Amino acid sequence: MSKALLNSSTSTSSKILLVKLSSLGDVLHNLPIVWDLRARFPSAQIDWVVEEAYVHLLEPLLSKEEFRGIDHIIPIGLRRWKKNLLQAKTWQEFFVFKKDLQETAYDFIIETQGLLKSALVCALALKNANAVVSGLANATEFSGYEPLARFFYNQAVQVPIQCHAVDRSRWVMCSALELPLLERSELPQFYPKKFVASIPKQSVFHISLPYVLFFHSTAREAKRWPNMSWISLGKNLSEQGYQVVLPWGSLDEKLISEELAKHIPRSFVPPAFSIEQAFSVINDAALTIGVDTGLTHLAAVLGKPTVEIYCDSPRWKTEGYWCSQIKNLGDIQQPPHIQEVLEASIKLLT
Repeated sequence: MSKALLNSSTSTSSKILLVKLSSLGDVLHNLPIVWDLRARFPSAQIDWVVEEAYVHLLEPLLSKEEFRGIDHIIPIGLRRWKKNLLQAKTWQEFFVFKKDLQETAYDFIIETQGLLKSALVCALALKNANAVVSGLANATEFSGYEPLARFFYNQAVQVPIQCHAVDRSRWVMCSALELPLLERSELPQFYPKKFVASIPKQSVFHISLPYVLFFHSTAREAKRWPNMSWISLGKNLSEQGYQVVLPWGSLDEKLISEELAKHIPRSFVPPAFSIEQAFSVINDAALTIGVDTGLTHLAAVLGKPTVEIYCDSPRWKTEGYWCSQIKNLGDIQQPPHIQEVLEASIKLLT
């Protein structure tokens, strides 16, 4: 599509579909392109296809009287459907999803994941005759990529091999709409400021002391910081009057939390909480300390005091560079020393 058309009055009401299905951190780092698009095309329709488990991450961006963000969220239950392919209910739900996806004929489809499952959603979507379907032309280091996905785009975007997750989404978005590439100086916006200011106090558990969240676990074992480091850090923070809270997301993670709690005075292993509840849990914390995992990134995109610990993933890929309240420590195969994490934590707490 030509720049002349993009700059015409017709383009301001373009229909744009974002496809980023999962996972938690990936969805969060894709949020800024909603506001990038809205700033340039205030009247465009912007819809997003996302895994049903992550709908709560997008709900604060739904268009309201005071701002316009996402117009429609289209949930997909792909993870759940794959486990129940032979059930009639699965196919009924799929056809409902297909109907929702094809309610609108899109002018632009922006797929920033580079996976076959996301590309198939692009193929399934209804498109206008000259629609641009834009996606990744190449893999970036330490990120999943499936080359077959390129066959479902009519515009494949080459991005740097080492590219931050936020920047990668912006590269694809800017290419799709023939916009100048956004610089790092144009800091990303994730959630409306009014939403962040209105997040309620957590009600999942009640703690009288100021607390520090330890997000110690992640899907890949190599990305974890050693238990003894967590224990040493927890003891230090406990001595300074903070209560350490050890969330978990699976039975294995709960066992680790309980083991850590045995060695950290006054620490607390909370009940399980949802992504929706996580906003309040993080908002009410004095500090979040976590490895490279989704809930750590949620604290960072909310602009809350956060120490991100990198042990076996590159810092450049997801580090929080947009806020002085975020400290990024360690790097791939270079986990930070306990003293480094403690000093960064104390600076953020004082």
